[in-house]
Amino acid sequence: MLFSEYQRFQYARSPLVEVICQLRFPAILTINTKEPAEFQEAVRHDFPRYAVRQEQRPPKLVGAGTPNAKLEPQSPVANHSFISADGFWKLNLTKDFIALSTLRYTRWEDFALRLDKPLAQFIQVYEPAFFERIGLRYVNAVSKSRLGLTDLLWDDLIRSPYLGILGEPDVDETKVGKSAVDTEIALEGGIRMKIHAGPGLLNAGKRDPEPKFILDGDFSLPGNTPADKVPAILDGLHHYAERFFHGAITPELHEALGPQPMED
Repeated sequence: MLFSEYQRFQYARSPLVEVICQLRFPAILTINTKEPAEFQEAVRHDFPRYAVRQEQRPPKLVGAGTPNAKLEPQSPVANHSFISADGFWKLNLTKDFIALSTLRYTRWEDFALRLDKPLAQFIQVYEPAFFERIGLRYVNAVSKSRLGLTDLLWDDLIRSPYLGILGEPDVDETKVGKSAVDTEIALEGGIRMKIHAGPGLLNAGKRDPEPKFILDGDFSLPGNTPADKVPAILDGLHHYAERFFHGAITPELHEALGPQPMED
């Protein structure tokens, strides 16, 4: 069940490929026009590598619905990246958001601790009025070959609500070119959940041609949230993310992932 409580586990063969936390705020123009030197000084011990790229935004439609409607170019946005020495952790800072992502997630407490210092420094340096959106996204990619489960069907590993047509007993999954379940749900307290589930290729199959089963859960809270409320909100989003994953996999997949019980 999607909203049931589950015991917490750490998986020896976790299917997580990326975890992303993004906090959006009203635009702070100095981030776009001035190098964030003070912010970098505070985070460069943990994120010593720095890079910046100018991201071109699509043209903006002006005068829609009038005879004079036209597309106007928008100025590019500076995206500042601060990357850990091992390359597995990255901070991104733009005039609209700050984000932490990792390719090597272990447990929520470690991720939250890694976010705590740069977020506190960002708040101290730039003093955002509030956060307009707080988001937490978990991208899982289940590999049959990695788990030694190539003799099983996705129907044996993923629960039926996330399978779409693959859950039908007379459908040969090897002949299905594309099947995905995309769902958006409003949860308690204004939280929103956006789910994508289905077979797919990572990086368009450039490095690995094996189709994985993607379980991509994006949990967010829109609205004007003061900085002191962020930790509690992120804990709540993480709680929903854990329940989503455990509710989507079968006992067979759970055991194959090498579960190790965690203490709260």
